[in-house]
Amino acid sequence: MKKHIPFILRLIIAIILIQTLRFKFTGDETSIYIFTQVGLEPIGRIGIGIVELLAGILLLFRKTAWLGATITLGVIGGAILMHLTQLGIEIKGDGGVLFYTAVVTFILALITLFIYRKDIPLIGKKLSI
Repeated sequence: MKKHIPFILRLIIAIILIQTLRFKFTGDETSIYIFTQVGLEPIGRIGIGIVELLAGILLLFRKTAWLGATITLGVIGGAILMHLTQLGIEIKGDGGVLFYTAVVTFILALITLFIYRKDIPLIGKKLSI
């Protein structure tokens, strides 16, 4: 079971990233609201959706998991920052679900990057403890 945990973590992150794409790509009311509030509607909504799709795909493969995790940290880190500076924790009465999901996803991506740090080209071998 222990050897399956890294894959399970990657899969959870990929599922979270990919399942949110339907909201971004279909122009869901909440997605439009969020990206309008931060001044990135519609280009940012679609662009970030594409980046999240790429990260989700990269996470599914062991050799590119480090890159998928790194991209996830950047995108989700930006989302967390937007929540803390412009949007607030709660969006349209969601009880903070979007924010807390982003925090969990960020933590899982950080753990995943640590697990696959040896796979990072040029510096990976130096990062192994």
